[in-house]
Amino acid sequence: QVQLVESGGGLVQAGGSLRLSCAASGSIFSINAMGWYRQAPGKQRELVARRPSGAKTNYADSVKGRFTISRDDAKNTVYLQMNSLKPEDTAVYYCNAEVVTTTLAEFGFWGQGTQVTVSS
Repeated sequence: QVQLVESGGGLVQAGGSLRLSCAASGSIFSINAMGWYRQAPGKQRELVARRPSGAKTNYADSVKGRFTISRDDAKNTVYLQMNSLKPEDTAVYYCNAEVVTTTLAEFGFWGQGTQVTVSS
């Protein structure tokens, strides 16, 4: 129905940068919000950043000033620019999209996840 394909994860040293991308495709009428969540081993999935359409962007306190979320609505794509990375940013990062489908139903969809590892 709707697919989210992520890219851009990898291994980086502390202080480095990575850029994640997530492209949504399929039966999309509109997208209400796109965002990024992460899950570290043994921890619950948590919000990293969320960008609603026409509303204020939300960031986790732990990433404010270091991470920037952006959207290209023409491409149904969301990006996460991660700077000044810390070992505690190590996690699987998941893209999320709140979609209105072509049948005008609203669903949340998840990407497959991409590993980000920050070495000290």
